[in-house]
Amino acid sequence: MNVPNRLVHETSPYLLQHAYNPVDWYPWTEEALQKAREEDKLILVSIGYSACHWCHVMEHESFEDPSTALLMNKYFVCIKVDREERPDLDHFFMDALQAITGQGGWPLNMFLTPDGKPFYGGTYFPPQSIPQRISWKELLVQLHDAFMKRRTEIELQAKNLLEHLQKSNQVVLKNTINLESPASDFIRSAEVEKIFNQLMAAADRVDGGFGHAPKFPQTYSIQFLLRYHHFFDNDAALDQALLSLKKMMRGGIYDHVGGGFCRYSTDGQWKVPHFEKMAYDNALLLTVLTEAYQVTNDQEIKRVVVETIEFLKREMLDPSGGFYAALDADSEGVEGKFYVWSKDEFDATVGEHANIIGEYFNVESGGNWEHSNILFTSSSIEAWATTHQLTMDQASSILLNAKQALLQARASRVRPGLDDKIILGWNALLSTSLLQAANVFLQSEWKDLAVSNISFLISSFYDQEGKRWKHTYKNNQSRFPAFLDDMAYLIQSLIMLHESTASLKELHLAFELAEYVIEYFSDEQDIYFYFTPDYHNEVLVRKVDLYDGAVPSGNSTMAWNLSRLGIIFNRSDWRIRSLKMLKGVETTLAKYPSSFGKWGCLLMEMHPGIRELAIIGQDALSSSSGIHLAFLPNKVLVIAQQTDERIPLLRNRPVGEKSQFYVCRDYTCRSPVDHSADALKLLLTKSPE
Repeated sequence: MNVPNRLVHETSPYLLQHAYNPVDWYPWTEEALQKAREEDKLILVSIGYSACHWCHVMEHESFEDPSTALLMNKYFVCIKVDREERPDLDHFFMDALQAITGQGGWPLNMFLTPDGKPFYGGTYFPPQSIPQRISWKELLVQLHDAFMKRRTEIELQAKNLLEHLQKSNQVVLKNTINLESPASDFIRSAEVEKIFNQLMAAADRVDGGFGHAPKFPQTYSIQFLLRYHHFFDNDAALDQALLSLKKMMRGGIYDHVGGGFCRYSTDGQWKVPHFEKMAYDNALLLTVLTEAYQVTNDQEIKRVVVETIEFLKREMLDPSGGFYAALDADSEGVEGKFYVWSKDEFDATVGEHANIIGEYFNVESGGNWEHSNILFTSSSIEAWATTHQLTMDQASSILLNAKQALLQARASRVRPGLDDKIILGWNALLSTSLLQAANVFLQSEWKDLAVSNISFLISSFYDQEGKRWKHTYKNNQSRFPAFLDDMAYLIQSLIMLHESTASLKELHLAFELAEYVIEYFSDEQDIYFYFTPDYHNEVLVRKVDLYDGAVPSGNSTMAWNLSRLGIIFNRSDWRIRSLKMLKGVETTLAKYPSSFGKWGCLLMEMHPGIRELAIIGQDALSSSSGIHLAFLPNKVLVIAQQTDERIPLLRNRPVGEKSQFYVCRDYTCRSPVDHSADALKLLLTKSPE
């Protein structure tokens, strides 16, 4: 075995994977940057993550090769970065890569001048040249040669690139200044309809989802359609939302044996997944599935929610109460090996009824994918049961027994790699989804799981001495400053925690954290927020990220948080800021709704106006259960057993054993009612009066 490099002292599973490479890897540290300056060497920054298939491929082909490592060590200071630990660096260098090549992806290999300015980059490079792609070794030699012979050109290129990145970021800020008074009349039905039409134009009406392969879940686009249906009684919106969810739930992107969703589908029919499982994908899918269940009471959706949460508990939950980041796509060096089956193995495992069970899961003798079988279904359980003259109880029992047998057999296989770091923001997303599901499906165990998780986040990610929040946690150690996403998602989870527990303590903590974000992350115009806090200065450009990608942007989430907290605590400045944030993206949102999904949902919720509901009384929490069952995306909910002078909706309310429901708008309230059903009728009326 090779002598370990400096990465052996890191906690990131991705960095530890490279700890015994012959490459003299550094983590991103001042020591590495100083070495480059002192030795006047180019810097190679190589960014990836533990569940990244092509990152593994390039490591095996190049970074484990002694002759390649010799070139890298001789000509470069080599730095390895886990994109999930350092999303700030990943954002910056990905912007640089896209400016250079027009494309992005991982592994992200970026070359920097000795003073740390990027000038050239790419993604995967093969060990030998192939048509239209230079080999990694050739690239290393050519870049070193260019640095030796044409250094002035390289430094000019780096200077121009950095200026471009700074200017590009400033465009976002310039577009937000000199805004008109943020009245809600800018939220026009025509704009909302335009977003809907754009989404439906990209919608796959046969296989669900949006666009072509590869297909990603795009959960916020589906959530927008659910809201559009709710507010405009549009059946086409609901049909497309449910088609998308059903196709994903039945496709290979869903793990029919163990529960949980993979990252994306490589084909247009959701059959062949990229087998990695990410915590955030499952959090976002749990949320949209729960909302879809509120609308439909569909039992297939409920089953998938239950199975996915069981997966999270079984395979992603740390004893501390935190959730791990990801499961790798590969095991034993082969993508998907853990999840696929030969027909003989499948039949032997499920035993009785193997033929009809195999038919249900599309198992074929020669395999349905690369000589193996990915399990997916082409119909509902009801249709399958009817075909084989089974009752629903019989069909459900047969499939449940088969899944249990398959899960037990799969447990003996070599498991995919586990990225066991715990990320603040991703855990907060999971807690939010667990709380929503617990409320809707009346599962106190899921609520307890979320409460435990949030308690762990609060106790483990806050540096009491430095008064700062952290981003990752592993081995009893929290590291790196928390980013905007972390804080925004945590605030959102605390708001949901209040709705689930009636605890006012967490609601006030959400208020304090919003003040924290405003103090340390605000841009110069006090409208949007930077991705990094002002006390974190390790990137050359502080980025304002507005796009909702694999996860919602911190800015769209903060706009949602400020709209809710602004109402709860009567902070008109926060409500105005939320509207300004939304107004700043309205034009782009209407053109590219799939890239601004959470913004679109917020716009949709604000269009009819936010409704306020206060439930107060000794049985307030139990009385709220009927409210949670309904799909009410534009509500603000406050629940308490006692009054609270800091919260206007709870101020000067009589408190008795029997709860009172106050339905309000802009703090103008109807006469209180005694039952959740009556409150729901008031909330669902078109007029607040």
